[in-house]
Amino acid sequence: MKNIIGLLLIAVLFSSCQEQKKIGFINNGDVINDYQMKIDIEASFKVKKEAFEKRMDSINRDFQVEVKAFQLASNKMSQKNAQEKYNELGQKNQQLTQQFQIEQQVMQQAFASEIDSIVSKVNDFVSDYGKKNGYAFILGQNEAGSVMYGEEISDLTKIITDELNAAYKPDSKE
Repeated sequence: MKNIIGLLLIAVLFSSCQEQKKIGFINNGDVINDYQMKIDIEASFKVKKEAFEKRMDSINRDFQVEVKAFQLASNKMSQKNAQEKYNELGQKNQQLTQQFQIEQQVMQQAFASEIDSIVSKVNDFVSDYGKKNGYAFILGQNEAGSVMYGEEISDLTKIITDELNAAYKPDSKE
């Protein structure tokens, strides 16, 4: 009987001495949205978008002036010349529309690529953070509910965001 109790005590001691694995979680959206690099990239693309829209508006205004000039002059033109000019303006309008759409797509693709790069950087950073700080798991919380509940002490969102922002050097173009 003493041997059984002794063995049970040893088993309990060994099981209680096993190292607990650290588990943490982050709110993916908060980390990404509060990352200064993302904020800077959004601001940069906002400036580019506004410049594009101003240029597009200016070209559209010039085109509309050309259309109005044609409308005024069309009464004095022959039917054939008016039709040719009308076709020419229609073609020019189509080319401008295509040009704007292509430029807008290029801008959107560049933005998406930058955001993908940021997500990758955040993932790498979280992975390194977990390794350096002895975490077995760092889970991502998102709208889909991968982490439905977590104790506040296990929430690394602010810590990760603060360290990411501290490591970010705007001039270095990481």
